[in-house]
Amino acid sequence: MYPILRYTKSIIDAVRDNKKQGLIDFADTGEIQIYCQPTDIDNFFEMNNGRIFTLFDLGRIDFAVRTGLGKALIKNRWGLVVAGSTIQYRKRIRLFDKVTMKTHIAGFDERWVYIEQSMWVKGKPCSTALLRTGVTEKGRVIATERVLKAVGKGDWHKPPTGYVAEWIACDDNRPWPPEY
Repeated sequence: MYPILRYTKSIIDAVRDNKKQGLIDFADTGEIQIYCQPTDIDNFFEMNNGRIFTLFDLGRIDFAVRTGLGKALIKNRWGLVVAGSTIQYRKRIRLFDKVTMKTHIAGFDERWVYIEQSMWVKGKPCSTALLRTGVTEKGRVIATERVLKAVGKGDWHKPPTGYVAEWIACDDNRPWPPEY
């Protein structure tokens, strides 16, 4: 089941923090803390890999609200979409572990925003994900230039580099639909 109560709480917390501390910059890294709850675990008493991916939604919506993108989404009746992802798991997250989730923009091009997210327990990285995300209007992805202008960052540039650029190139060569 989707963690709608945690999702709602993360939005409320981000709005409250914005009132106290102001917005964070798109170049910053957003951080939230969550706990591994009984509804997150699998039969091995660790956070389920699918749940990890779902909980990364909390970090992305928190980041959107804290950067001002959330207001632009509402004002313009825009949506968010994930169009591709890669995730790595390195350390188990156990029941009741306190998890720090980090979210930042790894780069963007004319259409997509590449987000990197990670989960940490006791200062140790547990999982990391790279996502191709976009902002939609009427079901279609819109230019990142429009999105950046809407949040007052029209002059910001962060082209994908390093492994992010390599991931994009590899994904462009991947056949779709898959051939079996």
